[in-house]
This record gives sequence, structure tokens and C-alpha cells, in this order.
Amino acid sequence: MLTAIVLIHTAADRIPEVATAIAEVPHVSEVYSVTGEVDLIALVRVREHEQLADVIADQISKVAGVERTETFIAFRAYSKNDLAAAFALGLED
Repeated sequence: MLTAIVLIHTAADRIPEVATAIAEVPHVSEVYSVTGEVDLIALVRVREHEQLADVIADQISKVAGVERTETFIAFRAYSKNDLAAAFALGLED
């Protein structure tokens, strides 16, 4: 599984609508409104590298109100919570 962190600059008056539209894009697992230099951060999870262009360039970048994006591809995950959740799939408490 490949994970991309997408920093998204939007029109200031469209942040909620843009976030909602991006959250509906297949392979977008989460969208956060944030403080700082960008307006939104989206996490994209795909199985194949080629899918990143389909999701980010062909869908997220074309959402009305998106001004520009910057993408970071994750090499490795270190979160204990993510690892615990992955190993607990299918197990019941």
C-alpha cells in the first residue's frame, strides 16, 4: 500500500466544500482542515504507484476551489496505532 500526503491550497471561502468533495474521491482516506501554510491535508492510499496520478492529478487537482497541491509520498510508517490496527484486522474484542 502506498500512502501520499497531499497539501492542498484552496480558495479561502470554499474550504468546507472543497474538503467535502475531496473526501468523496476514491482512495482518499482522510481530509483535514489545518492551520499554517496550507488549507487542507489529504491522505491518499493506493496499491499501485500509477494510481497516484489518477487520484491526485486527475481528480483532487480538478476539484473546484483547489488552487494547487503539493504531494509527499511516504516511505515507511512508524505509528504504533497504525501497526496495531493493521494486525488486528478481523479480530474481535
